[in-house]
Amino acid sequence: MRSVAVVGASLAGLSAARSLRKQGYDGRLVVIGDELHRPYDRPPLSKEFLAGTLGEAELALEADGEDLGAQWLLGVRATGLDHATRTLRLADGREVRADGVVIATGAVARALPGSEGLAGVHTLRTLDDARALRDELARGGRLVVIGGGFIGAEVASTAYTLGLDVTVVEAAPTPLAGPLGETMGAVVSALHTDHGVRLECGVGVKGLSGEARVDSVLLEDGRGIPADIVVVGVGARPCVDWLEGSGIVLDNGVKCGADGRTNLAGVVAVGDCANWYDPRAGFHRRVEHWTGARERADAAVATLLAGGAVEPGVPRPPYFWSDQYGVKIQFAGHAAGADSVTIEAGAADDRDVLAVYRRAGNPVAVLGMNQPRLFTRWRKQLAATAS
Repeated sequence: MRSVAVVGASLAGLSAARSLRKQGYDGRLVVIGDELHRPYDRPPLSKEFLAGTLGEAELALEADGEDLGAQWLLGVRATGLDHATRTLRLADGREVRADGVVIATGAVARALPGSEGLAGVHTLRTLDDARALRDELARGGRLVVIGGGFIGAEVASTAYTLGLDVTVVEAAPTPLAGPLGETMGAVVSALHTDHGVRLECGVGVKGLSGEARVDSVLLEDGRGIPADIVVVGVGARPCVDWLEGSGIVLDNGVKCGADGRTNLAGVVAVGDCANWYDPRAGFHRRVEHWTGARERADAAVATLLAGGAVEPGVPRPPYFWSDQYGVKIQFAGHAAGADSVTIEAGAADDRDVLAVYRRAGNPVAVLGMNQPRLFTRWRKQLAATAS
């Protein structure tokens, strides 16, 4: 293999480029990214960067002096892939030919229909998104966060520390029930009410009102919540539209094996756009977490360089963390399918808890709130059990 193109220049793409060099690949390497920025860290965007305690230079993912010997094509989108000729088409008319392709195009934040062009309405996915939202939050006022997931919760927590009046609206009866289950989802989301942030659950958003700028969030039950700023945190969709017609199987992202291989030879996928097979569960999952983007690149690159001849291993259980209202939240594994949740340490009412999820008596996930040492021990046990 003499040339490899990595499509996506965020954490997953950078991790793949690093892994290529680490695994001995010394050929031509092209990294393509739709943002103009060099690779940067996304988790702080909703926390320290938004609060103004972390600068842009500290977001950099590349080490000082790091040189991967790559050609970087930044600020240009990939628009298509001709697999027969191994050619990537770019939005500016250029084409890139490569023997191998790593797809790492990530995901894009979902927008609220009808909010286009209305000032004061934000999503948070990119550095440019965070810059714009940070400038608005600095002026204060009334913030309504639509969506009680982790991004929405982190924005709400940051805005609370900045002194804004904050309301979180969540359509589901229990926020975070999807990733954490109903019991612990309720415990974690209660951090909002602990700190005087209003939490409206079980009601959907009908739309927004305002002429040039948003002034209210309209709920499906007929109420309106006054708003100077709105953050829409209702999930993300994988950036795979550009692969339509390429022959790659798409199903909630790029459908992959347990090692990132796609149905096309010489093409692997990693990161938020990749729907990897989970051999423990017996079905595909898309893992939208920092550790997955970093760790799974090694397996995908090994598969690419070996032409698919390596035996896929078992990916580590997914892990993510969140910081909200001064509480460190850590989670590993999958809550879905657990038939019990037990508190092993601490107390839920104190938001200082270690909870273990089990299925048929076997641990499948662990949640920690301000329990880093115990959590680390359980996470290692979980990984060993899953191997």
